[in-house]
Amino acid sequence: MRSPSLLSVAGLLVAISLSACRPSAVDPSALAVVDSPWVLTWQDEFDGPGVDTTKWGFDLGNDIVDDTGFVLATGWGNNELQCYTRDRRNVFVRNGMLRIRARASSVPECPFTSARLKTRARDGRALFAQRYGRFEFRAKLPRGRGLWPALWMLPQDDRYGSWAASGEIDVMEARGQSPDSIFGTLHYGASAPKNVASGEQFRFPPGEDFTDFHLYAVEWEPGRVRWFIDDVAYQTQTFWWSTSARDDWRGRTPRDSSELHDWPAPFDQPFYLLINLAVGGNFIGNPDRTTRFPGEMQVDFVRVYQRRNGEGPLWPRGPGAYPFPSR
Repeated sequence: MRSPSLLSVAGLLVAISLSACRPSAVDPSALAVVDSPWVLTWQDEFDGPGVDTTKWGFDLGNDIVDDTGFVLATGWGNNELQCYTRDRRNVFVRNGMLRIRARASSVPECPFTSARLKTRARDGRALFAQRYGRFEFRAKLPRGRGLWPALWMLPQDDRYGSWAASGEIDVMEARGQSPDSIFGTLHYGASAPKNVASGEQFRFPPGEDFTDFHLYAVEWEPGRVRWFIDDVAYQTQTFWWSTSARDDWRGRTPRDSSELHDWPAPFDQPFYLLINLAVGGNFIGNPDRTTRFPGEMQVDFVRVYQRRNGEGPLWPRGPGAYPFPSR
């Protein structure tokens, strides 16, 4: 049975209060939830017969390509082993759940197949993108060495330059061989290879792990990003930077603050959503004989909210280290 989000709980309480014979029929302490600051703007409950292609596009193959089809990097830039498909053996909807399966393959150039969904069309059109808000994914993850599930966000337009100068928000990523923990991370800085990252690892309490359903969320505000598991905050980031400085096609470390974009760039533009299950790569290492295939990731729902009263004020940049001497 699905766990209700903040909005669905609020809606239920409103319905109870309207249908009750006397106001005392509702616990007054619970009515505070009705005043949720969040308004639902987009959702997918995965209740249909298949993936809703008006909401989700697919990345395919083993290469990063631009919107014209030009190959920018192989192995998805991380030496990953899987080829992404839209085959129903790799991605389908069943019993109200999105299911992504990583499978072993007999094709030499694609030893594994899996799926990667995004709210952006293959030609670059936005199916859904939003700046700021609360972004929720309720999911359970597969155990197994070399399995790399991720729930994350990328900029709809590379306003400040190629990855990671325009930013990346990882709501959750995990190493299949370590089911007791997950990661939340920001990627930013200059374009590769001078990109940087900051984030924290969350460790589940004893007796819990990511093979059970959990609600993974970020609340992204101007100048601040907070990460939550099951509505409990576990980290806050208030420092990052972005530059378009380059040497030819490669990103370059900025020489001083004059080469930085204004705060809070790059996290001041609409981002789209991604869900994927990778196999192998630099972050996680390759599977071994202990890894059982197919590995399956399940997503119960994705819900996105905006603040009821606007984006809110800009948070000041917090403490952190610049890539050049401060003056």
